[in-house]
Amino acid sequence: MQDLKIAYVQSDLFWEDAAANRKHFETVLSKLKTQPDLIVLPETFTTGFPVDPNHFAETITAETIDWMKSQAATHQAVITGSFLLKREDFYQNTLIWMRPDGSFETYAKRHVFRLGGEHERITPGDQQLFVELKGWKIKPLICYDLRFPVWSKNNYKDRQFDYDFMFYVANWPAVRAEPWKQLLIARSIENLAYVLGVNRVGTDPQGLAYQGDSMLLDFKGQLVSQAFAKKEMLVESILSMEQLEAFREKFNVGLDWDTFKIG
Repeated sequence: MQDLKIAYVQSDLFWEDAAANRKHFETVLSKLKTQPDLIVLPETFTTGFPVDPNHFAETITAETIDWMKSQAATHQAVITGSFLLKREDFYQNTLIWMRPDGSFETYAKRHVFRLGGEHERITPGDQQLFVELKGWKIKPLICYDLRFPVWSKNNYKDRQFDYDFMFYVANWPAVRAEPWKQLLIARSIENLAYVLGVNRVGTDPQGLAYQGDSMLLDFKGQLVSQAFAKKEMLVESILSMEQLEAFREKFNVGLDWDTFKIG
């Protein structure tokens, strides 16, 4: 099984300015030193969070989708991140999994952030997404989903895990930095999988500060790579399938996981 090369971007965001954000990320990605298989951008990477979807949501055929297609083709890598998507007569915080050939999958954020009023404008999703890349089974999630272990839960059946790598794209404020770090560690340990959290930095016009703390953790909760707090950074890392499979063979708690259905 092949290793997986990833790149993730911890960045400040231009508030409510999709064109400026796209240009900024394009500049950042031009500095890649390796050829990644996957590029991960933060949550609502075109606007910041939260913003009024009536003014800033895009359709599935609008500029950001075209930009993601172009970047995926340019770098010959899957590129992913979320933005506000207009769906008929409602809006969703939607992650796009864009492949180099222009095909893509979507995941709509399940747990909209009620405490920040996201539920008043954004319709939650109800479907999980599992994708494959170079033999890796991958589960993408968004920000507040991190606090809900059942929705994040891996499963083991017929000697197969649902996923090998799970990631969260986020706009997670600095005031809650410790839960961010500890929950990422917990999710990696309890799910026997690599876990990545990609967060933004900077301060938004509402006065919320973000310090990033983007990090990649292995299946034991140990740090593989990280971005420095409060710094814009492009981080490139490698995930080892050999190490993951060896640990799962040695310590497969999946054999004793509880089974359940999500209502």
